[in-house]
Amino acid sequence: MSIDLYCEIYPEVIAQHPISLEQWQEWFSVWEKYLLDEQEIEEGEYELSLSITNDETIQQLNLQYRQQDRPTDVLSFAALESELPEIPIDDDYVEPTNLGDIIISQTTAIRQAEEREHSLVYELAWLAAHGILHLLGWDHPDDESLEAMLKQQDLMLSLISL
Repeated sequence: MSIDLYCEIYPEVIAQHPISLEQWQEWFSVWEKYLLDEQEIEEGEYELSLSITNDETIQQLNLQYRQQDRPTDVLSFAALESELPEIPIDDDYVEPTNLGDIIISQTTAIRQAEEREHSLVYELAWLAAHGILHLLGWDHPDDESLEAMLKQQDLMLSLISL
């Protein structure tokens, strides 16, 4: 069982980025074990991409895919439309299940961290946890579902070193 994390940190923000690639991978591995225990995912091999960008880039994506011409903190593009499929097991190779893409605006994360009076590392982890939950089908169309999702994020963040 593992999550292969493909992480791209855009040149515009890399000088200010406080998290190593190894740390990102460790966090996603911890979250995968938790999500497996919570039966959010089945045992298997997974992959996802994480991009850390700026407001300009995320605004372009937000306009293109959500018709909202403004920056946002995180976008998630799930590769799976429904429940996770059974993962076929081959004696030699198991094709990982692609969960999708998470894109975080570090520019917005910096502003939000300052407004909320916590660290940029905490804000980025918070947004990444939010993103992976979206990839797994979580959504928050109403206050009740948002509260449940935020509680799940809190649990996920309590499992990692911030």
